[in-house]
Amino acid sequence: MADKHQLYDEAHQLKEQGKLEEAVAKLQQALELDPDFALAHAALSVFYSRLGKHQEAVKHGLRVCELEPNDPLSFTAMSVTYQRAGMIPEAEEAMARARMLQMGGC
Repeated sequence: MADKHQLYDEAHQLKEQGKLEEAVAKLQQALELDPDFALAHAALSVFYSRLGKHQEAVKHGLRVCELEPNDPLSFTAMSVTYQRAGMIPEAEEAMARARMLQMGGC
């Protein structure tokens, strides 16, 4: 049985082949093994966004921010996800949080 990291790697290989739906399925399998696997949530956020499934993208992006609350990159990615979903005020708030974290704030 594959571990979460193998499933994550397989998902990225599928993405490179243009098979986003299959990649999403692999990442979902990884989350079944570890629901707090931040890398899988981050990838799902990007993949769902590319598929136009913005509610799912936002859900997984927010989970990354919960799991990595001190990582500015998580909030920068969340800002992009919000922008793609047309949620501009939320995007600006996420970017402000990223900038604050970059400056060492909480």
